[in-house]
Amino acid sequence: MTSQSASTLRSRYVAQAASDLEENRRKQQELAERITVLKQEEGLLADILNLAERYEGFADASRLPEQSQDEPVAAKTKRAPARAAARRSASTKSTPASRTTKAHPEGKSRQPLLGDLLADLLSYEEPRLAKELRDELLEKHPDRNPTPQVVRNTLEALVAKGRIRRHKRQRSVMYTLVKQG
Repeated sequence: MTSQSASTLRSRYVAQAASDLEENRRKQQELAERITVLKQEEGLLADILNLAERYEGFADASRLPEQSQDEPVAAKTKRAPARAAARRSASTKSTPASRTTKAHPEGKSRQPLLGDLLADLLSYEEPRLAKELRDELLEKHPDRNPTPQVVRNTLEALVAKGRIRRHKRQRSVMYTLVKQG
């Protein structure tokens, strides 16, 4: 091997190593940024779990305390970390019965939770469609007017909690109450 070819080969190796090193550092930077994002997501998910534990009886997100329907989403998210921290520090579990009977600060008593109303409409034997349950709910509780999607979401939340069971028949999804005991 001549000195010129050895020199050319060495310069290629050096150029390749420099290029690989630059690529490696770039990937490290991307991963560091991704880890930062994942840690932020982890914090948010932990806050969501803490809120879910604190408000496990709330089936309708629009009924969570301190939330205004006309409040913009951006304003809600800016205040959320401080509120979540305050809720975590002052977290005290209440019984399901006390959640439905507590009085609002204005002196009005709360309505029964949508999930409790839907569970009351279900029977142990006969599976029912979400649409049927919503129609019956509107008949028995004219003051309540949840959208079909809210009813389905509430039913799925009850399935996740193990309070009701989901049955699929062809393209229909039906629900029955889980027998206790």
